[in-house]
Amino acid sequence: MLGPAIATRVAEQEQAKPGVNAMAEKYDAIVIGTGQSGPSLADRLDEEGQKVAVLERHLYGGTCVNVGCVPTKALVASARAVHMARRGKDFGVVLNGPVDVDMKRVKARKDEIVERGMTGVGNWMKGLSNTTVYEGHGRFEGPNKVRVNGDLLEADRIFINVGGRALVPDIPGLHEVEYLTNSGMMDVDFLPDHLIIVGGSYISLEFAQMYRRFGSRVTVVERGRRLISREDEDVSASIREILEKDGVDIRLGTQVEGVEKRGAQVAVQIAVNGKAEEVIGSHLLMAVGRRPNTDDLGLDRAGVAVDDRGYVVVDDELRTNVSGIWAMGDCNGRGAFTHTSYNDFEIIAANLFDNDPRRVSDRI
Repeated sequence: MLGPAIATRVAEQEQAKPGVNAMAEKYDAIVIGTGQSGPSLADRLDEEGQKVAVLERHLYGGTCVNVGCVPTKALVASARAVHMARRGKDFGVVLNGPVDVDMKRVKARKDEIVERGMTGVGNWMKGLSNTTVYEGHGRFEGPNKVRVNGDLLEADRIFINVGGRALVPDIPGLHEVEYLTNSGMMDVDFLPDHLIIVGGSYISLEFAQMYRRFGSRVTVVERGRRLISREDEDVSASIREILEKDGVDIRLGTQVEGVEKRGAQVAVQIAVNGKAEEVIGSHLLMAVGRRPNTDDLGLDRAGVAVDDRGYVVVDDELRTNVSGIWAMGDCNGRGAFTHTSYNDFEIIAANLFDNDPRRVSDRI
């Protein structure tokens, strides 16, 4: 048994170890993640005189700034410029020779735009007067405690804004081939010869049109009977017409049965009305949905409830089942858009500081 003096010294040495903090650093609020709602809420909390900790494990700005709206719209703009250049003669504009696409420059332009946004969000957070930024992965160690980089943080209010990522389904052979998701597409600086896209919703169709306009052959494989099935039928039909006019090959009512490597190419086995077929391409993009980044947060240690898909369960004011914990943005399953995430911030701020009882069910 250690004597009191020795025990005290051992405890002091443990406390002094780099990256290990036995005593919790206390804050008024902790914001985990810097997507579309987290930074705005941190700014408002800071403005209210709160002592705030902001945690970001990877890229400031979350999905929208880094692998979502901002980069894809930059790519869409480049694809439209190519498309309009090729249609120049329709407007009386004569170009000498074919229109070439420099995909490395297309990517570089996109990267420049993303870098500005990411740096801007990071500098914004680091410039707040009452806020400390931690760059690392935060995990709950209790209902009011979060550990990041060995540091233990404590707060009465914790806000989860961890976003989501591409859902990768369990398809036979898929993990034995190289495939892309929306995040992986951000690293592409070449023109795929034939891009096969599994999925027929928003993300899928955005990449389908842009890469067809860049010059790739594109095949979209969708198991449903129409594209973007959440939209009205006439909208789905019009979008299909536009894409097919661009030269995109669309296969509806198609079930993917398996994937395999075929030399330098990838073969996708499909079933159409019970008949086995195959689509062979140079690259494969999986765009069949999203999943929340909640599986490595230690939510069970905090007692925070999630649904069967991993989304944090929240009420109409975005409160979880644990007092003092809220969930905002894509991870709460109440909307997967930039504007709904920002509106989550507005709802929380209005209820906390403005005596304005706003609710998720009020938004249009």
